[in-house]
Amino acid sequence: MISTILIFPIIACVLVMLVKKKAFGTLMVNAYAIVHFICTLLLAAGIWENTVPYFAVDSTNIIFLIVLSLIFLMVAIYNTGYVRHLEGSDKKLSHYSFMILVFVLSMTGTLLSTDLAISWILIEGTTLSSAYLIYFNKTKHSIEAAWKYVFICSIGIALAFVGIILLNISSGAINTMNFEQLYQHATEFDLMWLKLAFVFMLFGFGAKMGLAPAHFWLPDAHSESPSPISALLSATLLNSAFLVIVRVFKIMELANCTNYARLMLLVMGFLSLFVTAVFVYHIKNYKRMLAYSSIENMGILAIGMALGGAAFYAVVLHLIGHSLAKASFFLTSGNVLELFESKRTKSVSGLISADSKTGWLWVASFLAICAFPTSLLFISEFIMIKTMILDKHYILCGLFVLLLTIILYGIGRVVIKMAFGELSEDKAKVVEKNINKISILMYIPQIILLILVFTMGIYIPDCLNEIIKIAAGTF
Repeated sequence: MISTILIFPIIACVLVMLVKKKAFGTLMVNAYAIVHFICTLLLAAGIWENTVPYFAVDSTNIIFLIVLSLIFLMVAIYNTGYVRHLEGSDKKLSHYSFMILVFVLSMTGTLLSTDLAISWILIEGTTLSSAYLIYFNKTKHSIEAAWKYVFICSIGIALAFVGIILLNISSGAINTMNFEQLYQHATEFDLMWLKLAFVFMLFGFGAKMGLAPAHFWLPDAHSESPSPISALLSATLLNSAFLVIVRVFKIMELANCTNYARLMLLVMGFLSLFVTAVFVYHIKNYKRMLAYSSIENMGILAIGMALGGAAFYAVVLHLIGHSLAKASFFLTSGNVLELFESKRTKSVSGLISADSKTGWLWVASFLAICAFPTSLLFISEFIMIKTMILDKHYILCGLFVLLLTIILYGIGRVVIKMAFGELSEDKAKVVEKNINKISILMYIPQIILLILVFTMGIYIPDCLNEIIKIAAGTF
């Protein structure tokens, strides 16, 4: 199954480049999404072989793989409707499909990798493939966003590489980057070099994850990408970088450097929340607003990792909930952009009057991401707050709640104005002209994602809950 999930997109890419037709490229993206989803379910069920050289499914990465597979399937469905009215030649749109396949392959390889060096290489692969997708619209802002993305992420990857070298120095005679072997020998590492290595890797991979202060690429990249790509960037790419940090954090735990690692994560986590709270009030672009929300939620994951204990379970829940809700939010923002032909918040008003389905999906996505009961995010954030109180971190708890409240208000006022404001006559004409561009395929994925995120806040199937608990136990 792992071989299938890694080899299929390579064959599909070759075929896409040979045929160079928009419809065929879209077909290959959908085919890979289905194959990816089926293989992931079989791997999660333990039906097939789950190990090949340098790649394996384990208790930690399986939940990340399930999330990636589900989000990719939903994005592929949405993308089928989205590309129907996408302007460009067959060659350009074939390149678009080609890069989606490479992008998802790179993320899948990152999740399945059993070697830190290979994870580093594949993380760089996600940068190269997604840079083209960010630049796809070829506007002044998109090329600026793509260059900023490549520049900052390349610096991050370089820092991570330095961290890997320092980790190798700290390991002494243990000449390996295999995660399992690193775990086995972690107590033998030189702690000074190990701590220094963790700083470099946290900042390096944290740049890819979107943690402040290395987050500057994220608002531009997410806002300028085509909406299906924005959903993949926020709901799956950030998770891939987070998994590498989780694995490196485990080395720190086993080497008895837990407090040092937790302090670093705590600082970057709260800094991410603070940055979002400050900038969310000055955003005039609703896709940038969603991007800052991603920075906030990556900060919450970092804080959960720092808290430890029951918060590890909350981290996994939050990762799932954020991915589902944010994918829905970004896909719905694609509908909004199609209808109003603008990303400016002031240019969008009366969304429910313009298109009730898009309007209510917009509101529901906001409720999901802001942890409104019964959103899964409500459970995850509740557990984190409870953990802070039980551990007597009262100041941190107060700051955590305060920053989340500020962010909630900042995003909420924009969402409410856009959804329930008055639809002007000029905008009504624009909407009437564009309403036919939105097909049923551009509603179904968000509906499925939102049903999942709100249902899981009430009930998580036993089989899935067991996977989540086992994953949390390996952090």
